Amino acid sequence: MVFIIIFLIIILMIVSLWKIYEKAGVPGWKSIIPFYNLWVLAEIVGKPGWFGLLVYIPYVGVIFAFYLCYLLAKSFGKSVLFAIGLVFLGIIFFPVLAFGDAKYLGPPEDDVTKKIEQ
Repeated sequence: MVFIIIFLIIILMIVSLWKIYEKAGVPGWKSIIPFYNLWVLAEIVGKPGWFGLLVYIPYVGVIFAFYLCYLLAKSFGKSVLFAIGLVFLGIIFFPVLAFGDAKYLGPPEDDVTKKIEQ
């Protein structure tokens, strides 16, 4: 029974990410290839592709994963609280982002970049 539940959760997350990528104008199949999916996700949120691979660095990778979730939420016009939901309750918030009425708005402007340009 546990195996079936875990399998269904995995399927839900794959379908959700596929749909999120398609909403961003990227072919959905790119969401299921390990390593490459985070490369593409970084590009979706306006960062260079290698930025997504920083998630795989032990310890500090968690910070980059949180930041990618924040940028993903902002790319769809969602709040910081939604980004926190993506991090801690992804099983709920990724499907909401995928199947809800959220529209891809493009990469958010980075606050750090704005401060440097001023």
